Amino acid sequence: MRGFGELEAAIMNVLWNRGEPTSVRQVHTDLQPERRLAYNTVLTVVDILYKKGRLRRSKDGRAFRYWPVESRADYGMQLMRDAMAESGDPAGSLVTFVRHLSDDESAALRQALGTYER
Repeated sequence: MRGFGELEAAIMNVLWNRGEPTSVRQVHTDLQPERRLAYNTVLTVVDILYKKGRLRRSKDGRAFRYWPVESRADYGMQLMRDAMAESGDPAGSLVTFVRHLSDDESAALRQALGTYER
């Protein structure tokens, strides 16, 4: 699994933030305050994400509405698992990762582990 390109990530963030099936027009509008993109550029990248299997879609009149196949958390988890697997030393990578966590991140990890162990 590979990470998203810059525009792919921006589009995925719009879709994750919306949390509901969304038209390309709505994605384009949400991206406009920060990015000056042509509608066709957004349409093309959304279609690429769909063809890569990262989005689902349903017909809504003449257009489609799109939504992510996986949650933002699931995507992040898979990226971390892939990075650890590719490191050649997954356990060592995990220990190094944990060593570099902030206090807040460490507390969140402890809480998550406590919840998981129950």
